[in-house]
Amino acid sequence: MRPAFTARALGALGLGAAAGGAARLAYAALKRYPPAGEKTWTRTNHRGEPVTLLEGPAVALGAVAVQLIYSERARSSARTAQALALAGAGALGFGVYDDLAGSGKRRGLRGHLGALARGEVTTGAVKLAGLGATGLGAAALLERHEHADVAINAGLIAGGANLVNLFDLRPGRAVKVATASAALIAAGSAVTGGGSGGSAAVAAPLGAALAMAPEDLGERAMLGDAGANALGAMLGCAAAVSLPRPARVALLAGIATLTVASEKVSFTKVIERTPPLRRLDMLGRRPRPPASL
Repeated sequence: MRPAFTARALGALGLGAAAGGAARLAYAALKRYPPAGEKTWTRTNHRGEPVTLLEGPAVALGAVAVQLIYSERARSSARTAQALALAGAGALGFGVYDDLAGSGKRRGLRGHLGALARGEVTTGAVKLAGLGATGLGAAALLERHEHADVAINAGLIAGGANLVNLFDLRPGRAVKVATASAALIAAGSAVTGGGSGGSAAVAAPLGAALAMAPEDLGERAMLGDAGANALGAMLGCAAAVSLPRPARVALLAGIATLTVASEKVSFTKVIERTPPLRRLDMLGRRPRPPASL
């Protein structure tokens, strides 16, 4: 194994560990001093039990903070780190807005865009516009400046943010999807000649998400829009910086297909009907309550 590759891989592990530690510290601080009070962040989960949304800001803050620090120390990768931080911070901000101000009456692209066509501006529509603007800004920071690359990369960032959020319906599901996505990006980067670049790009969001996974799986907290959007945006940015154009186009097409499918098909029902997916979905989770007689 080449020394340079080993050093980059160890650097990625360090980034992930630092982001995980930062996320846990942020969560402890937010739990102790919740902005606007604990009730503001409390929601009811699929079991009818109260959970906190503070996991999401903690994950995003941990990942973004580490990227900002890294951008000051690694001059050769500063633009990449800044783009990742911008993608995560923008998604965090618009996600928090939707989490706290949204009514939940309009869901999905069809719901928000349909309302907009009737003159109603929903928090979800504002968030979608914000994610698009954030994605464009982060894409512009990257070194690929051709118009086609900027458009593709902006789509990956905004589309990734929205897609991961679509899976945040059961404990740990979005974290598992983010983990699988990070592994695919890192593997794709290695196969297509990016070496450990993909691993370094996914390290901070993945480390932060895994550090908070016990809270998510234990049904004490959930990512919410803030966390899921930030995770997806940073992973989309990681794909943008580490994959060649054909792979990015294919990935963007996959994101678009799944997003459109979500308007017609329930991902939860598909997972429940597919034994391997159901077993993976239940991995690490509390068992289902026994059926009532």
